[in-house]
Amino acid sequence: MLQAGAEEPQGASPGTPRLRPLSELAGSLSQRVYLVLREAILSLAYRPGEILRKGEICARLGVSRSPVSEAVARLAAEGLVDVVPQAGTFVARFSMADLREGAFLREAIELAAVERVAQTVTEDELAELRRNLRMQQAMVADGDHAGFYRLDGEMHEMILSFTGYRRLAQVAQTAWVNVNRARQLVLPVPGRMQATLEEHRAIVAAIAARDPGAARAATGRHLAQLLTYIEPLEAAHPELFAPR
Repeated sequence: MLQAGAEEPQGASPGTPRLRPLSELAGSLSQRVYLVLREAILSLAYRPGEILRKGEICARLGVSRSPVSEAVARLAAEGLVDVVPQAGTFVARFSMADLREGAFLREAIELAAVERVAQTVTEDELAELRRNLRMQQAMVADGDHAGFYRLDGEMHEMILSFTGYRRLAQVAQTAWVNVNRARQLVLPVPGRMQATLEEHRAIVAAIAARDPGAARAATGRHLAQLLTYIEPLEAAHPELFAPR
């Protein structure tokens, strides 16, 4: 459950640009616009329920309406925005039903993946996981939620990639995109980053021991925490969630 004194869900700090420059990304113009908007939504720089004003986005990015409209269509297909005729385009609110489904899919895929990796992991792969954990520790020490969120995602992506199945990470990214967005609400909860780090350490320790059962159990305990923290937030911040 949430601890006493839990912080408000966080988005971008006041005065912080919500869209990073397109020049920092590679690819076609429409692809870069899509990635910048997607990143802003996943990081809660654009908060659930907020209207997306295409004119403002065009001005901020220095592009015409066409690539922005293409990006919005892709984001709508992913369930990250809602296009309401005669009203506008809004960042999708969280749906507990969707989060539960995404969490179910995530658990099914990641438990199978970590069980396999515990049997096949190489020393080089273990070195990558341990390096990631050391960097996570630095983010905890600095109180850097955004940095920790990024490294957390990278660790899970590593485990999926170490299965040797090339399409697994792509399937996973699509299956639980809103679960990843919801994780942004959880990390600012006091003590949650440190607890998450300890859960990650238990997973890597089980993989290093080549113990599939222990790796599966540690991963299951870790993944079960998300909804435990999200459900109280629905009551505390109903404006971020769709009505049931």
